[in-house]
Amino acid sequence: MIQITLPDGSKRDYDASSVTIADVALSIGAGLAKAALAGKVNGKVVDTSYSINQDSTVAIITAKDAEGLEVIRHSTAHLLAYAVKELFPDAQVTIGPVIEHGFFYDFSYKRPFTLEDLALIEKKMTALAALDEPVVRRVLPRDEAVSYFKSLGEHYKAEIIASIPANEDVSLYREGAFEDLCRGPHVPSTGKLKHFKLMKLAGAYWRGDHNNEMLQRIYGTAWGSKDELQQHLKMLEEAEKRDHRKLGRELDLFHIDEHSPGTVFWHPKGWTVWQGVEQYMRKVYQDNGYLEVKGPQILDQSLWEKTGHWDKYKENMFVTESEKRDYALKPMNCPGHILIYKHGLKSYRDLPLRFGEFGACHRNEPSGGLHGIMRVRAFTQDDGHIFCTEDQIQSEVVAFTTLLQKVYADFGFQNIIYKLSTRPEKRIGTDESWDKAETALAEGLKASGCEFTYLPGEGAFYGPKIEYTLKDALGREWQCGTIQVDPNLPERLDAEFVGEDGGRHRPIMLHRAIVGSLERFIGILIEEHAGALPFWLAPVQIAILNITDTQAEYAQNVAKRLKNKGFRVELDLRNEKITYKIREHSMQKLPYILVIGDKEMAAGSVAVRARGNVDLGVMSLDDFETKIANDVATKA
Repeated sequence: MIQITLPDGSKRDYDASSVTIADVALSIGAGLAKAALAGKVNGKVVDTSYSINQDSTVAIITAKDAEGLEVIRHSTAHLLAYAVKELFPDAQVTIGPVIEHGFFYDFSYKRPFTLEDLALIEKKMTALAALDEPVVRRVLPRDEAVSYFKSLGEHYKAEIIASIPANEDVSLYREGAFEDLCRGPHVPSTGKLKHFKLMKLAGAYWRGDHNNEMLQRIYGTAWGSKDELQQHLKMLEEAEKRDHRKLGRELDLFHIDEHSPGTVFWHPKGWTVWQGVEQYMRKVYQDNGYLEVKGPQILDQSLWEKTGHWDKYKENMFVTESEKRDYALKPMNCPGHILIYKHGLKSYRDLPLRFGEFGACHRNEPSGGLHGIMRVRAFTQDDGHIFCTEDQIQSEVVAFTTLLQKVYADFGFQNIIYKLSTRPEKRIGTDESWDKAETALAEGLKASGCEFTYLPGEGAFYGPKIEYTLKDALGREWQCGTIQVDPNLPERLDAEFVGEDGGRHRPIMLHRAIVGSLERFIGILIEEHAGALPFWLAPVQIAILNITDTQAEYAQNVAKRLKNKGFRVELDLRNEKITYKIREHSMQKLPYILVIGDKEMAAGSVAVRARGNVDLGVMSLDDFETKIANDVATKA
């Protein structure tokens, strides 16, 4: 007799020595049995063929569950490999993991796959899925599995298995004529895989090492329903329209150049946006008790050794040598801020002491990971560090969270996700200090009215942190803001303050950022607003167009007046048709276009067109100035 406890707490007894997940599902209902993709036994996800031989808690996993979606994507990666082997028998399979929204599989083949090949492979996958072939698991000793894959000519698979300890068995999954190495679990049959699409081709080095063979990587997406798939493809289509790299070219904001990979060449319009973000954040510093500082770009190796970066982060640092001394370009601003803090004795009365810096940082990111201005090697952070006592952490978290919410709202973001990362297994400090720090962060979030989730074990080795993640117009998440408790760096660099008792004490260092990398944040902004930046940030806020030469002087006077009020104005006096000029400036996504003809000139007014071809009619200059002043004030 086996007793199964279901998620709702109900119990079912089975008069047998063992029962499979499929049996349990069928006993509940034929519909559930048909929908079952896998099961969860005592918290572990398993195949529907898995035999349960003792009392257990069991859940049936379907396409509606997150685990079910994982199983679908994992199984679809195998279906992809199956189709490739059917069409290109001499291709070798390597690895095919699940990634966000889908999967990929790497292949070794004598030539690059083409888009035509991709279409054929997807068609073959659909045909193989329609056969509804059972997916069957078997287990082999490691050495036997190595020999088996070598006999198939699958040398990459054999190499992977050979790296597994000799005393371990390995599991294989077969569907039709194709068998692959895999831990599982998998769907019970290929017929469960219906809603997928192959997305793109790329190159990838075997085991990520550029000294190895370049493999062919095929990316795909898979979902539990047709609607989910269509929704995802629609989102990707919209994301492509919003791609900051494309818009950066079209709007003449910036470019990336092979002469300096991973860095940004800002054009005048793009630099205007960059300055807009920086000046806004500088005002935030000034209004919230931060003292702006500036540290050097290059710091001696000995400092990075003291902080621990030389041992743990050296491969990501740009290093140089001068007069037999080794230096590194700073990848972060923290050590410099401690050196500034240490210059002069500090008292408890000076705390909390808040430093802010628009610090230019350099990190030697791998070239394959670079992405437009979102992931670069040279970037500027709105980097802040708060030196405080343990008792001040909570109040600083409350103040910081409130400030961050206002900043994000000003940039057009309302949806913020809050996550608290707690102590990892390997850490320094006492349990008591961790308890205090984690409680302070949690209570700070609660006091700010924020609902949050815990990320157990995801904190740094020296302290817990809060992550503030933005959700954009397409539902994508961007982790930007953070506040992190750090007693470690002040200890390593011997930072002190004189306490009320006259003794020397270590301050707590709070690492905090709101927008993070300005480059990345501007990329997020461009995509969030599809290039149509709000009025206060737009590089050109107003274009003034005359219909004929007769209005040229009046148009110039209007432009001069608005420029003198601090607005960014472009004057277009070209002898072109007004419809052509309007269309051209509309393509640049300008907030306002002012059209001036004889009537407007005679009345001392302007005809106003807002972004999106919205006709706001004729306004006096005073009324228009009031409107745009309000746009600036409200961050519209």
